[in-house]
Amino acid sequence: MSNPVIRLTGLTRSFQQGGEVIEVLRGVNLTVAPGEIVALLGPSGSGKSTLLQAVGLLEGGFGGTIEIDGTDASALDGDNRTTLRREKVGFVYQFHHLLPDFNALENVVIPQLLIGTESSQAEARASELLGALGLAERLTHRPSQLSGGEQQRVAVARALANKPVLVLADEPTGNLDEQTADKVLGEFLSLVRNAGSAALVATHNERLAARMDRVVRLHEGVLDRP
Repeated sequence: MSNPVIRLTGLTRSFQQGGEVIEVLRGVNLTVAPGEIVALLGPSGSGKSTLLQAVGLLEGGFGGTIEIDGTDASALDGDNRTTLRREKVGFVYQFHHLLPDFNALENVVIPQLLIGTESSQAEARASELLGALGLAERLTHRPSQLSGGEQQRVAVARALANKPVLVLADEPTGNLDEQTADKVLGEFLSLVRNAGSAALVATHNERLAARMDRVVRLHEGVLDRP
C-alpha cells in the first residue's frame, strides 16, 4: 500500500501578539492519498494559508509532524527541506507571482532548471503544459502582456513543471472573474488528475470546492471531520 502524500499529525502554530498568544492552528490531523484532490474550505482568517505554508515547508515554527510522500519533513534540516519542496511540491497562489522580466515559457522552464533538468527537456515540458492550457501562441509574451487568466494559467503550468506528487493551491482563482475562474479551475483540475498528483486547494468558495474529490473544513484553527 502506498504512503499518503500528506500526513499531518497534531499540527499547531501560534503567534505572539503583544502580550497575547494567538493560536492559528490547533492540532490539525489530515491525510491526503496519492491522486486525491482535497478542497480546504474556510472563511478568511480561519488558518488556511498558514496550513498550506506548513505543508509546503515554507517556514518553521510549527508543532506536530508533517510527512510528505513518506518523508518526515519535521526532522529535516533547512537544505533538505528545500530539496524536498523543490522536487515534490508545486504551488499556485491567488496572485500569480510570475517573474516579470521573463516570458511565459521561461517562467515555466526556470523551476525545472533549479532541480537539474536539461534545458531542452525543460523547454519541451514547458511548451507541452502551456499548450495544454491554451497558451501555445503566448509562449514569448511577458506577464505584463498577458490577461489575468493567462497569467494564472502560466502559474498553473509552473506549479506542475517538475511533476510534483503534491500541488498546493491557495485561492488559485480568487483574483479572477467568475467565468474565467471556472475555466481556469477546470483546466487546473484536469491537468492535476492527468498527472496523477495529489492536491490541497484552499478556497472559501463552496461551489468550486464541490468540484473536488473531498472537502475538509477549517474553522478557528481546527479541522472538522469530513
